[in-house]
Amino acid sequence: MWMTFAVICCAIILFAIDRIPLELSAGLTVLAFLILFHFFPLPEELGRKSVTVTTLLAGFANPVVFTILSLLIVGQALSQTGAIEKATEIVGGLIKIAPTAALGLTLIIAASLSAFLNNTPVVVIFIPILSALAARLGKTAAHVLMPLSYITILGGMTTLIGSSANLIAAAVVETAGSIRIGFFDFAVPGLFLASLGALYVLFIVPRLIKPSPALSHPSGERGKQFIAQIRLGNEHPWLGLRSTAGMFPELKHMTVRLIQRRGRSILPPFEDLDLQNGDVVIIAATRRELLNAITRDRALISGATPQSQQERERLIMTEAVIAPGSQRIGSTLNPEVFKADTGCTLLGIERHSRMLRAPMNEIDLVAGDVLLLLGQPSSVRQLRNHRDLLLLARSRAELPVPHHAKTAMVIFMAMIAVAASGVVPIAIAAMAGAIAMIIVGALTLPQAARAFDSKIYLLIGSAFAMAVSLEATGGAQYLAHGVVGIFSDWGPAALLSALFLLIAILTNFMSNHATGALFAPIVVSAANEIGADPAPFVYGLIFALNCSFATPMAYQTNLIVMGPGHYRFRDFMVAGVPLILIIWITYSIFAPIYFGM
Repeated sequence: MWMTFAVICCAIILFAIDRIPLELSAGLTVLAFLILFHFFPLPEELGRKSVTVTTLLAGFANPVVFTILSLLIVGQALSQTGAIEKATEIVGGLIKIAPTAALGLTLIIAASLSAFLNNTPVVVIFIPILSALAARLGKTAAHVLMPLSYITILGGMTTLIGSSANLIAAAVVETAGSIRIGFFDFAVPGLFLASLGALYVLFIVPRLIKPSPALSHPSGERGKQFIAQIRLGNEHPWLGLRSTAGMFPELKHMTVRLIQRRGRSILPPFEDLDLQNGDVVIIAATRRELLNAITRDRALISGATPQSQQERERLIMTEAVIAPGSQRIGSTLNPEVFKADTGCTLLGIERHSRMLRAPMNEIDLVAGDVLLLLGQPSSVRQLRNHRDLLLLARSRAELPVPHHAKTAMVIFMAMIAVAASGVVPIAIAAMAGAIAMIIVGALTLPQAARAFDSKIYLLIGSAFAMAVSLEATGGAQYLAHGVVGIFSDWGPAALLSALFLLIAILTNFMSNHATGALFAPIVVSAANEIGADPAPFVYGLIFALNCSFATPMAYQTNLIVMGPGHYRFRDFMVAGVPLILIIWITYSIFAPIYFGM
């Protein structure tokens, strides 16, 4: 038992300091248990189940692993098709009328989605939306992005699939022979806690954050600007757009720098000008805005749309730099020649020294120019060997497939309905949803493979190995007996409150997956030892695991917003610690009343 404790303590330290990759820490933990129980097997007279290679590695084949990985695939499909963004359209009309109401509504939508989806894609999609709303209110991104991370975490504590930590804790509890948790079994206390937490997040957290104006740019749009050339054809969506006050209101996220019409150049400001067939429009826009524009209508960029349906669904946007010594230096850009040479469509050009105002076929290239390209995976791969271009590997991004958005949303809703009804286990519903997304074309097999998270897989396996070892050696009972010995005289409510606070603290310094697997058998043993119903203790475990507010490393969405919001470590401490205390105190009061403890 003490050797098991030693391995677990080492694992906690490795997870917390994060000096080596998380996958390696998890692998070392499993290896340590395999060696320990091989050379020091449990004596048979202890009367406990044996710990073998099979039992230690059983966590890697546990249904919860496939449930979580399947949910990641479903979430990736919703993100890839742009289906999640449809949920934000209802705030579009409010942005001009009531930006403050739109800000609150957007956060509530994000929380609602996070109850059924992995939080990471939800946060990634809502970052630009909330940044734009903050800019309209004269606020910085720092005022809205931490609330976004917090409110998605709160939304995840309301359902069984709201967080992968919920699933792991429930699976470990069921494996230990305790209660089986249903989809909405803890929805009532979860909604109560999430609602109180949301009030704090919406009204208090923005007041606690004091961002530096020099660090948090209020515009919400700090990306580099590319010069793009768009030729208007017979069915182009921009035909007929009319300028107002020198600009084109429909193109508010782009800057029209030049219009070429029948051999003459028209410079801004544009007074009472209608865009016509044959016009060549030179715009300046960020990569994100160009991506969004092409996603909405792939006929927007001339030559960017392949003929076959399969090709249209596999376009990749990437960047390439004109290499020093390139033969293209000094030559002009010809999009048609460039397409024939590389197989990629030239979307735009960015020059660090100045903003260009000329058609692409009149721009002389210089070393260091960044070209924005669109092409098939095979064409993009060939650019790696191109002698004149340096491909920026990390700039690669696949275009969403919007025509599959409705189908993806139908599959997602069907998966939720089947899982919530209990017709089939959640693992079956999630896997069926993931496979259906691939079959209908919302996601390709390579995209689905990239949705798999090796960290989660290895961490879950090591977490179950720790739980099995604790249970078999009597470590869980020992810890439970120690906690019970301290708080038993105060009653089950005090014991529940103490366990909740301990778990909430630990989950901010180590993975909530590992914390859940570690404490699941402990809280069940503690409840059984005092003869209490284990359900409130298990639900308290799940809620405490979601109290990942006080440190940026506590949850991945905290890390995601840390850069765009320019937060410091202490910002999370200042805003997160009070939220943890609110959730802890609220559940400590609510649980004894609601469960009749």
